[in-house]
Amino acid sequence: MSDNRRYVLDANVFIQAHRMHYAFDICPGFWRALIRQNRARTLCSIDRVKSELDEEGDELSTWVNRDVPDDFFKRTSDKRVIDAFVELVNWVQSEEQFTAAAKATFAASADGWLVAFARVNGAVVVTHEEFEPLAKKRVKLPNICIEYNVLYCSTFDMIREVKEQFVLKTRRTRN
Repeated sequence: MSDNRRYVLDANVFIQAHRMHYAFDICPGFWRALIRQNRARTLCSIDRVKSELDEEGDELSTWVNRDVPDDFFKRTSDKRVIDAFVELVNWVQSEEQFTAAAKATFAASADGWLVAFARVNGAVVVTHEEFEPLAKKRVKLPNICIEYNVLYCSTFDMIREVKEQFVLKTRRTRN
């Protein structure tokens, strides 16, 4: 991967990390790495993802509002992003594969905005979602990314690509 590649994070990157493998009390290095990589202009997310995270009202939303730099969550109000989002929504609406509920959910969620932002800014979408060519009940991020030639990867791939490591400290015991 290129050294100047930028990543834009889906809400599920934060939520699953917080609830599972990178909980704040287990792996604080993950959360420090996100901020460090953001300061290095390697990764960010978008305002609409922040709104989804704020809805949780939990330790994760506290971290987002207390510890995350103001410019971590980029605005999606840029006309090019809006135009790209409209194009994505129109494509989803035209696809008979997706249920009406899936189309409505896609239009109302941050997912389309995330892909639109990545497309306009040449970023890689980071998500835990997987490509499902026959998905009907949900419009999967990788499906949209593939349709619009936007790269995507998992959190684990991104961590490797930016060369982050979370090393366990050993505690010294007193004899």
